[in-house]
Amino acid sequence: MTVPIARLAIEGGVPVRSVMLPYGHQLVTDDDVAAVAGALRSDWLTTGPLVARFEGDFAAFVGARHAVAVSSGTAALHAAAYAAGIGPGDEVIVPALTFVASANCVRYLGGTVVFADVRPDTLTLDPLDVARRITARTKAIVAVDFAGLPCELDDLLAMASASGAVLIEDAAHAVGATYRGRPVGSIAPLSTFSLHPVKQMTTGEGGVVTTASDAHAASMRRFRNHGIDLDARQRGDLGTWTYDVSDLGFNYRLTDVQSALGSSQLRRIPQWSIRRQEIAARYLAAFADLPSVELPATAGDRTSGWHLFVIRLRLERFTVDRAQVFRALRAENIGVNVHYVPVPWHSYYRQLGHRRGGWPVTEDAYERMITLPLWAGMTDQDVADVINAVRKVVVAYSRDGAVAR
Repeated sequence: MTVPIARLAIEGGVPVRSVMLPYGHQLVTDDDVAAVAGALRSDWLTTGPLVARFEGDFAAFVGARHAVAVSSGTAALHAAAYAAGIGPGDEVIVPALTFVASANCVRYLGGTVVFADVRPDTLTLDPLDVARRITARTKAIVAVDFAGLPCELDDLLAMASASGAVLIEDAAHAVGATYRGRPVGSIAPLSTFSLHPVKQMTTGEGGVVTTASDAHAASMRRFRNHGIDLDARQRGDLGTWTYDVSDLGFNYRLTDVQSALGSSQLRRIPQWSIRRQEIAARYLAAFADLPSVELPATAGDRTSGWHLFVIRLRLERFTVDRAQVFRALRAENIGVNVHYVPVPWHSYYRQLGHRRGGWPVTEDAYERMITLPLWAGMTDQDVADVINAVRKVVVAYSRDGAVAR
């Protein structure tokens, strides 16, 4: 039998939902509120004992020797790039498909961004394309765990080591993910995380860099605090007012208030990861019979953090373009998004000489992708609404007509 096509909301029909469902959203509990209130009543609001506690909690969670907390995921990338020694004349390979901060951190330090393409299945950095772009000037490789799925870390680590480069894992999407049995954050020399509200956990704004290197950790702690060798709490503990500025640093400090929230949220990552996996599994099953939709890849040797659930439309099977499908889903009150516009396409990078056409997998994926809502606080009804809306819109615009059940 076939399913009748319901009238789309964009054409005057009744939307699947009465209120918009965002693609991502924070989940804050009473325990989080209590933790923040406790910090507000304490002697420290900015960088104090709760920052150190949060860093210890995060390092233990991912199995890293050090965790350095900073004010944003972008600051984490900047600090990691600084610790890697990137400077003028250095080349850094970055995937063309990522948020712009993955590349901007190189430019902040005067380095040259060399964009590489991604794999057609996982949309993570393609080691084969990386190999073609490595030169004697390659200082680092920034590998992005796109949508939460860890990239080819072992291959990229070997390539970086052989070329004398540093691997920086941009794990902004991948809190709670694993690669070949190892937690993300314990594998690369430098791994960066984002704690923005749409991520798996949040500190409002914030970021973390994990590393096994004592030297890298010390360098990044100075970097986040104006290049100062002793922060205010350390000076108080030592009973001294003197300090030295040994590096050119920034004010990238995380506060105790934010750290209290971070430690509280971190305790629920295991259960929130399970919920994200459940939602992703429901989507994968629900859309498996839609020939016009390409589903995100999974891999048996790694677990995704499922920050994003990105589908790709097989546009040759549609009667409309991606923009119309996007608008139709929004009209059904499903807060879809697109991640991301290829970084080389942005005007700043075009001014540096980058042109369209050099990254065929990235560019094809961008033209066809739509991000569906996925966050731990979604109810079963929210998930059902997304499934119903996607099927409703895809069937209405499909050249193949209604999908057989």
